[in-house]
Amino acid sequence: MECALYCPVYGFYEKEEDTVGRSGHFYTSVSVGPLFGELLARQFANWLEELNRAPEVPVRDQNESPPGKIGIGSLTPPLALVEAGAHKGQLARDILSWFRDRRPDLFRGIMYWLVEPSARRQQWQQTTLAEFLDKVRWVNNLADLAKLHAPESGFSHGLLNGVVFCNELFDAMPVHRLGWDAGRGSWFEWGVTFADGQFDWTRMAREAECRPNAMGGALLPDWPVEVLRSLPGGFTIEVGEAASRWWNEAARIVGKGKLLTIDYGMTDEEFIGRATAEGLAPQPSTSAPGSSTLRAYYRHQVVSDLLARPGEQDITAHVNFSAICRAGENAGLKTETLITQEQFLMRIAAPELADGSVKDWTPERIRQFKTLTHPDHLGRTFRVLVQARS
Repeated sequence: MECALYCPVYGFYEKEEDTVGRSGHFYTSVSVGPLFGELLARQFANWLEELNRAPEVPVRDQNESPPGKIGIGSLTPPLALVEAGAHKGQLARDILSWFRDRRPDLFRGIMYWLVEPSARRQQWQQTTLAEFLDKVRWVNNLADLAKLHAPESGFSHGLLNGVVFCNELFDAMPVHRLGWDAGRGSWFEWGVTFADGQFDWTRMAREAECRPNAMGGALLPDWPVEVLRSLPGGFTIEVGEAASRWWNEAARIVGKGKLLTIDYGMTDEEFIGRATAEGLAPQPSTSAPGSSTLRAYYRHQVVSDLLARPGEQDITAHVNFSAICRAGENAGLKTETLITQEQFLMRIAAPELADGSVKDWTPERIRQFKTLTHPDHLGRTFRVLVQARS
């Protein structure tokens, strides 16, 4: 999955042509129009104002393992906005444009960081953000941010004062794919092999190991025995260890501020509910795995063969928000919100909805708002998770 999506030469997200929008393979909230970024910017502005008003607070010493010793951080403006998974930089441009036009006071005091490991995508982003190059900085990974000691850029001793966020990043991170062997009462892992000129699924020789993951928990799902006994043979799930590891690492650089992700997925309880209520027909554990939470998209169509067209179709997996929450809480953050995109954006737009100023919105702006919030469009497809260290 990682090679098919991120190979520097052939990876799906490394293609020169657009992969998102009408001419691509799928739509995102960003491709709907600039309103999505403007609403996020308004929420970020509110959060940054709160940080400016708040007194200095104790923060964890990052040189020690959590919970570690408590020290006093010197967390003062300027503030930082950190975006990961920016693709061509359109969301960053929409957010920075709103700050420049609507909140120039805050705009002067923020630095915008893009976490981008791909040199090619960094070039795309630099082109998109040409008018904001004095406000934008790039790093290859979160570890580079953790090394920063640049108070003028919103960091002090590797701690961020501001907001770290990503939109539809985790669903495209590599996952482990596990199958249930009802006869043995154990999980096994699916791998990918190459035979007769094509890729195919293969059952790994050993049972899936209950090895520790990045947060010290078990890689295998911790489901009740009663649920496991009811699973049909061949039932398949995905475990997003890479997403949990990334979120935990991001949480550790938040000194005072917020950590936000927007993506589609479910909680532990919803995954279990799907397993017990979906009524999957038993299938031989040696057959190709089937799952409604790992999908491929090609030209706006769901593709049944996940291994077809490597590098030419998108591969996505539902996010386990319970696992993400645990990863942040293990780094000392507090979960503030886990709601639908509809609820989140409606809250941000509430002042304009209440005072009637939406009557001045253009038809295009109204269309974008409906697409972003309507339950039949993107409103309930995506969820918003916010964690904080305050």
